Amino acid sequence: MSKAIAGFSKLSKKEKIAWITDTYFSDPNQATALIEKYWNNDTKLQQLHDEFIENTISNFYLPLGIAPNFTINNKNYTLPMAIEESSVVAAASKSAKFWATRGGFKATVLDTEKIGQVHFIFKGDSSKLESFFETIKSKLIAETDSITANMQKRGGGIRTIELRDKTSELANYYQLHATFETVDSMGANFINSCLEQFAKTLKSEATTYPEFNEQEQNIQVVMSILSNYVPNCVVRAEVSCPVSDLNEDKDITPEEFAEQFITAIKIAEIEPFRAVTHNKGIMNGIDAVVLATGNDFRAVEAGVHAYAAKEGTYASLSHAEVKDGAFRFWIDVPLALGTVGGLTSLHPLVKFSLELLGKPSAKELMQIVAVAGLAQNFAALRSLTTTGIQQGHMKMHLMNILNQLEATETEKQKAVKHFEKNTVSYAAANEFVEGLRKVNA
Repeated sequence: MSKAIAGFSKLSKKEKIAWITDTYFSDPNQATALIEKYWNNDTKLQQLHDEFIENTISNFYLPLGIAPNFTINNKNYTLPMAIEESSVVAAASKSAKFWATRGGFKATVLDTEKIGQVHFIFKGDSSKLESFFETIKSKLIAETDSITANMQKRGGGIRTIELRDKTSELANYYQLHATFETVDSMGANFINSCLEQFAKTLKSEATTYPEFNEQEQNIQVVMSILSNYVPNCVVRAEVSCPVSDLNEDKDITPEEFAEQFITAIKIAEIEPFRAVTHNKGIMNGIDAVVLATGNDFRAVEAGVHAYAAKEGTYASLSHAEVKDGAFRFWIDVPLALGTVGGLTSLHPLVKFSLELLGKPSAKELMQIVAVAGLAQNFAALRSLTTTGIQQGHMKMHLMNILNQLEATETEKQKAVKHFEKNTVSYAAANEFVEGLRKVNA
């Protein structure tokens, strides 16, 4: 059993590594060598990475892949995708190529509203609190002027602020519910700074409000924090074409394909067990681009899944229909993204990814990311309703299996050729590689 350590954060990087490897590893030298192997040779760049978070000891790499040939609103894009899962980049690329000859993807930002809340406890007359709020509402906003000045110059700032009575759900619980426009920044720090100033003004003004008794003057602020649920920061991505143009698969007619595809969507609309996996596939595309562009994929995930359950049951984010002979497939997805601030100006590969995308605005990035999710979903459903998901996925996963088996380059080449016409599995790959080695023994 390992010993606890006091003052770990105050140790140097070398001391942290020494403690970790001596405490947890049977071969400290080997563990140290692995940690150091993933350091960047550029000392300045490594220091930059070390300072992103606390207690850093090394770097944890993910592949940065490229999905070309995306036509979005009649403009061509090549998408950066940071992800470790096999077949995601290939699937996105395949969808991009399919739809490029059918008019491409269309994307529209429906709104860009962000939300933040001051959560507080007020023990007293709610009608007096409502009057108090109306009295100080303008001051709440005015006292954030120093915080909002630069954002206002860029066209953003505070949109609205309202008092919400939540006492029917929790005794004495109220909110200041505010909405914001943060333009090209994700805006978390901006929003939280505004909220904390709201809280200070709320508390200080309450102490001198003549209508409050002593208890009512003592407003207890529990917390001031933005929400990652952004149901009004939404982008729509869609594709459409005549049903007759869905003619890529020789084993199924375009009409049969459309029917199967729409049925698969309808199942995900009513069956939560299917919807979770369905939406996870969408997030394969979304997260990969969000991560590559230095945005907070955890915040995006939380907000998207909450949005998928907004009607009370978790359901599909995407939808499809055939109307007047035309097939239409679309997604509405909440995305709070930024192209300035945070990692976007610090991480070299994030800057690379944003330049690859043509240095998009936050709205443009929302459109690109939504399209990535829709493309991924189309590829998955296309496979599921025709050949099955495993055929393509396992062929892409083959290289991972061969690396696990420590196959040589020659063995890899022969295995790839062999499995072009044979079913991929770990057992089958292992048997094939062992057979090669017996022959060459």
